[in-house]
Parts: sequence; C-alpha cells; structure tokens
Amino acid sequence: MIFDWILRGGTVIDGSGKEGFLADVGILDGKIAAVGDLSGAQAEETLDVTGRLVTPGFIDIHRHADAALFREGFGNAELFQGLTTIVNGNCGLSIAPSGGAFQTDIFDYLTPVTGRPEKRMRTESMGSYLQAVKEQKLAVNIGMLTGGGTMRAQAAGFGVQRLDDVHYRRIHAAIEQALADGALGVSLGLGYAPECFYTTEELIRALAPLQNSGIPITVHMRQEGSGVEAALEEMIAVGKALHTPVEISHLKSIGKENWHRSTPNMLRRMARARENGVEIFCDAYPYTAGSTQLIHILPPECQEGGLDALSENLRKPSFRAQIRRRMETGSDFENISLLVGWENIVASSVTRPENKIYEGRSIAEIAAMQQKDPFDCAFDLLADERCAVSMIDFITAEEDIAAILQDDTTCVISDATYPTEGLVHPRVYGTFVRLFERYVRAGVLPVCKAVQKVTGLPAARLRLSVKGRLQPGMDADINVFALEGLHEAGTYQEPRQLAQGMEHVFVAGEPAILHGKRRPSFCGKVLERVKF
Repeated sequence: MIFDWILRGGTVIDGSGKEGFLADVGILDGKIAAVGDLSGAQAEETLDVTGRLVTPGFIDIHRHADAALFREGFGNAELFQGLTTIVNGNCGLSIAPSGGAFQTDIFDYLTPVTGRPEKRMRTESMGSYLQAVKEQKLAVNIGMLTGGGTMRAQAAGFGVQRLDDVHYRRIHAAIEQALADGALGVSLGLGYAPECFYTTEELIRALAPLQNSGIPITVHMRQEGSGVEAALEEMIAVGKALHTPVEISHLKSIGKENWHRSTPNMLRRMARARENGVEIFCDAYPYTAGSTQLIHILPPECQEGGLDALSENLRKPSFRAQIRRRMETGSDFENISLLVGWENIVASSVTRPENKIYEGRSIAEIAAMQQKDPFDCAFDLLADERCAVSMIDFITAEEDIAAILQDDTTCVISDATYPTEGLVHPRVYGTFVRLFERYVRAGVLPVCKAVQKVTGLPAARLRLSVKGRLQPGMDADINVFALEGLHEAGTYQEPRQLAQGMEHVFVAGEPAILHGKRRPSFCGKVLERVKF
C-alpha cells in the first residue's frame, strides 16, 4: 500500500482521553488508514512531525455561522485554531427552516447573531438550506441543528404567547422535516423569544416528535443567573419525559451572587440525573464574557410582537418606565444589568454610522458620553438601531469556568457569533487554542483530556460517527502542533486576529494548513444525521 500522506514520529493523542503515544499516521483516500510503526511504508508525501502532537481535527458543536459561512474567506478563523468541523443552528436560532409570512421578522432577529440571512441561502427548509451550503466551497465540515425558536416563529410569529393545536402541528411537522432533511438535532433558546413563552409542559408537547428518538436536544436554558439551578431542573424533567439526550449549552452561573455556588451544585445534579437514567451533559466556553443581542437585557415579554413593535415601544415613556422598574428589581428573568452592572455590558456591533463611535464601549461609558442615565442610554440605542445591536457581557467567574472544564463530561465550545459588522467576540478566532494555552499549559487540564473535550466527546454528543478519533477508518481530519506554540492573538479590542501555532491541519485527508500557511483546499462536507 502506498499512502497519500504519512505523518512520521509524532505523539498521537487519539481523542479517547488516553495518554499520547509515539506513532506514525497513514492517510489514504481521505481516511486514516493506519496508526503505528510505518517506518517501512511508502507515501506520496511525508511530513516529519517529531516532537509534535498529532490529534483529531477539533470539533465545535456550538457556533452561529449559519449565514456567515456564505462569506468570502469563511473558514480561515476556524482552521487556524484547529477546527475541522463546526455545527451551527444553536440556541434555537437556526436560519432554517424559515419561510412564509414571518421570514423577514426571523431574519431581523437573527442578524446580530448569524450575520444577515439572504434569499440566496434558501432557508425555506432545512433541505434547501443544506443544499445551498453544499454548493459553497467549504473549508471545514458543516453540520446543522434545527432551531426550536425559529420553528416556533415560523409557525406563529413572535406575538403569540399561547399556541393552539394548529401551531403545534406546524412545529411538529417542521421538526420531522428538518430531521429528515439531515439536521443533527434540535436546539432550544429558552431565554429568547419566542421560546421563552413556553411552559415546561408546552415545551415537552412541542418536542413530542423526539420522544424515545435518541436525537439530541441542545439548550440555552431559561436562565443562567439566579434561576439557573431551577432552569437545569426543568431540562432534567424534559430529558426524562422525552427519554432523549439533552446537552446544556454553555453552562455558567451569571452574577457574583451566584459564583462559586451554583456551578458545583449543577455539576453534581447532572451526575445524579445520569445515575437515574437521564442522558444529560453540558458544554462550556473558556471565557468570562459572553456575546448575544443587546435586547436580552430586557424582560423577555418585551419581545412579544417582534422587533418593530419593541423598537416603537422603547420610544414610549410609559413603556420605558414599566420595564425599568422590572429591570431594577426583577429576578424572574435573566436580568443582566442587575446581575453584572452596566459597566460590564459592551455594545459590540451596531448598524447606523452615527452610532459606530459606541462600538467597544460599555453602556456605562456611553451613558457618560451622552450625559444620560444608563437605562435611557440602552433604551435609546436599541430603539435607534431597531434592536440590531450585539453585546459582549462580562458575566462569569474564572474559577467556575475551570470547575466546569475539569468535569470529565464537559465538551468545549465557542458559542461564536458572526454579526455582519462591528466587533466580534475573540472566541470566534481563538477559543480552541485558548483552551490549550490558558488551561493545559497552566496545569488545569491534562492535554489528553483537553483534546478529548474538543474531539471525541463532541463527536459522540451529536453522533458524528466518523469524526473525533484518530484511528483507522475515521475521516482524516487531523491537527499537528506543538503545545508551547499555540497562542490566541485576538483580544476584546482587536478580536479579528488569526490564532497562532497550528502547523498542519488536514480536512478529509488534504492539508488546509501546511507549515503554518493556508492552502487553497476546500474539502469540507455537509454532515447530515444518519437515519436509522
């Protein structure tokens, strides 16, 4: 046998969580063909990777590049941090399936997260969207979840709190069709409209097609602050009722009053639930700051009726006074301004030229510039921008992040969002090298466990059967790097900086990065759910 490539002399960390071992890796026809002593074998191309780590390509099961992947040059930010597979459609916010009367409302809502959806993306169904993705030159592999929020909005819009039988039938049909079209699972965004309007019983009813299916549900929980433990109990109940796996997205405890308390409680509670037969796990990102739409500082009921209605309401003194009272004292929703303070909420992306001076500044800073109260400043900015404002919010404790990452069952994700303009969170460019630079090199995690958290574990969560392990028969998505060479170059002020240190990155057996340089390789594929 003559291999296409042999990687000689590296330390293989295979994604199983086991310690690394010295071995050669043979690649043939896009697959890993051999792992072991290949000193007598021949190949078309050979790389000496002595002293380097050789791992499966990294997998991010939580990104929001649904629309961004159609941009010119997409994939560079991902490849340079070792990502070979990404999954979009998270937090209930997939751009497909979204057609019909509410499509424009859905597109407006998603733009600060996914980038602006366009007609050419053919989002009317998951099948048509995935076909449009297949027609792109893909640098990395792409999978999709179907968003529960999008499917509810398509069925009933943003203005209906209680659904009728017709709405549920539409949602059930949308779930079934999206899964038949290849979606890897269903994502939920219970902190966001319109899914925030579900009761637990209504949510279980909406997800009825998943009963006993084994199809994973990923969820941005109803609360991540003072109500986070109750929100976790809700999802344990959902997983138990539906008897299908649940993945808690970006587990965290927001607000100083919850730091160092809620996180260990939740990790213990999930372990007990698993002992009792509920398949529930979590993932996390290695940052103390998150990023989403600025509208989520508001009580969720404000979003009833959609963004146009909210923008108009924010100009009304009576409405502003009412929601200000809620925000000054309320604990029954994700009250970010109360939990972390205006100084920790940064306007990262706006659309109007006259507001560009505010990008990268906290609401407290902007309020001081405008000589306004922070509430009035935030309300005015949202109204002026028709709510199309992204934020970066500094919300969690470093010690809690470390505790979550150290749990053997936690996957690492980025939650990367892709606003069309303005600042992005540095996690778009650097999450996966940051994990090794900040947590492995500091001794928080052993390297074999860190690799497992970005390869074997996420592949198992979404049933990506030929991804995530470096062994014969698996897809030849492979990274080669020196641990001490990895560096996250981006910052909150200058986030659009490619990560450093990936020497070779293979996708489907072809080098997308070779000797640290990007090659014109586009071997990514669309990953679709295997139907049983």
